[in-house]
Amino acid sequence: MTPDEERTVRTGTDGPARRTFVVRVAGDMDLEHAAGLRSLLLDGVARAPRGADVVVDLQNSSFCDSTGLTLLLAARQALRETGSRLTLAAPSHQMVRLLELTDCVGLFRLGPATRPSPEAAGEPRTAPAR
Repeated sequence: MTPDEERTVRTGTDGPARRTFVVRVAGDMDLEHAAGLRSLLLDGVARAPRGADVVVDLQNSSFCDSTGLTLLLAARQALRETGSRLTLAAPSHQMVRLLELTDCVGLFRLGPATRPSPEAAGEPRTAPAR
């Protein structure tokens, strides 16, 4: 699992810009990798500005089991308490199916893959979680 966090500003015509905090996940989101995923998500939740949009970019993660889903649900709940929103970007077919089977699909916003923004190009990257 490799985290890559960046802060960007989303601009749009649908209202004021909101801070967006991206947490990139790579690898399996399962029991074997739970400690690293937990650390990554908790750090992302803690570092995200209050009221920000937090995007968990899953384009480099192809598998998620109930442990990974539980951690995503915990992150979602923690963010809701701060007025932030959680989006799962580029979830795999398997992830979407897991959300459907567990009746959790309506709990998450789903979106497309993210791209590094020009504003974040000079920001430091976090070290890989092991």
